[in-house]
Amino acid sequence: MEQFYNGVVNQLSARMSIPTATLSSKFQISIPKEIRDSMGFKPGQKLAFLCIGKSVSLMVQPRLEDLFGIGKGGDPGNYRDRDTRREDILPKTDARLKANRRE
Repeated sequence: MEQFYNGVVNQLSARMSIPTATLSSKFQISIPKEIRDSMGFKPGQKLAFLCIGKSVSLMVQPRLEDLFGIGKGGDPGNYRDRDTRREDILPKTDARLKANRRE
């Protein structure tokens, strides 16, 4: 199955000109220049790896300063406490589930 997958990826990258990188013996990769330029990556910038199934996505890790004020204008009135989350979804939770949660 893995050979099939690798074959498909190689065929697609050849046809569609998908930028690729090779994993080094130290498990390092270089991000292709066209990707760096299009995404605006800068040296020293922190990147986060998101693993979803057998795929890996790469995204810029936001700095704490970038997150300041992100919730401005949010409505705190719609806040749900942890204890009410299940009850919001299920009409009435079985007493056994509540008892198990307390143990």
